[in-house]
Amino acid sequence: MSAFLRLNGLVKRFNRAVAVDHVSLTLERGELLALLGPSGSGKTTTLRLLAGFETPDEGRVLIEGDDVTGIAPVSRRFGMVFQHYALFPHLDVRANVAFGLESLGVRGADLDRRVDRALALVDLEGYGLRRIGQLSGGQQQRVALARALAPEPRVLLLDEPLSNLDPTLRERTRREIRDVIRRVGITTMLVTHEQDEAFELGDRVAVMREGRLEQVGTPDELYGAPVNAFVGGFVGRSSTAEVAVLGPTARGVRIALEGVEWDVEGVPGRPLPPPGRALMLIRPEALRITAREPGAVLATITGRRFVGPSAIFTARTDGGAMLEVVAPPQAVPAGAQVGLMPSRRVGGGVHLFPMDGE
Repeated sequence: MSAFLRLNGLVKRFNRAVAVDHVSLTLERGELLALLGPSGSGKTTTLRLLAGFETPDEGRVLIEGDDVTGIAPVSRRFGMVFQHYALFPHLDVRANVAFGLESLGVRGADLDRRVDRALALVDLEGYGLRRIGQLSGGQQQRVALARALAPEPRVLLLDEPLSNLDPTLRERTRREIRDVIRRVGITTMLVTHEQDEAFELGDRVAVMREGRLEQVGTPDELYGAPVNAFVGGFVGRSSTAEVAVLGPTARGVRIALEGVEWDVEGVPGRPLPPPGRALMLIRPEALRITAREPGAVLATITGRRFVGPSAIFTARTDGGAMLEVVAPPQAVPAGAQVGLMPSRRVGGGVHLFPMDGE
């Protein structure tokens, strides 16, 4: 069965700069895909190519098999929520939601019915006569979402929709967005630079860098099996250090960090790294603090970040590597001389990649 929405080899150049470099993606009907990446990675340009606000230099956009690459934005039947909402402050909530419908020629009882339905979807019944300035940031975001959904689009596009909200409101609002999208069942693409947002909202996440796709997968796949050091470092907390790969073991490979040998489990479906130098990327939960004992890498605690029931400690190894490790908040004081060893949890958390230039 073919994908509901397909981006096929999209390329966009601005003068000599390549903003989007042969990006291909597919979305199934009702799926929410999050485009995640740092500023300048090409994610917003990709969204604008999909919406029709930019024309690709190469590639195609297809929906249900139909090529819409050359079709005007209004004819694509896509809804969009912009980063700054683009609401009209001189109009009340109801008039804002009705604006797109009226531009499509919807009038009378049909207009009222569809506006009422859109406001109900975002739990804003009774807010129709309020001015935009009378609403909280989260309520304004829901008005923008209602306006985008009112014309019953085939695809919903969200461009950094929560970036203007404070952290507490952002977390609550993204849960509300997720609930609305699930109730409507609409195919959705979200652009964000926030990992938490991408992971909570996205069925799958596409990580971009410098106009290219680095990896597409579920949040679990991206965190647990990153394809390269960039993805591993961008998704979740991690530390890196140079290690020596000594050779294979029954379940993975043996490495040496500052002369101390550890066994690292392999990632299913991934080839094991050959003997030689490698970059180790390790999650804080994959390490534990011990006494300075055989089998431990010797280190000094240089900092602590309190995160509630646990803390993230920063440790400088005797060889100069900076590693993060999760432990109870009062586990050790700053300046403590400790050992670091792989945690006792089963598998995962340690990833090996080629050194740059090798």
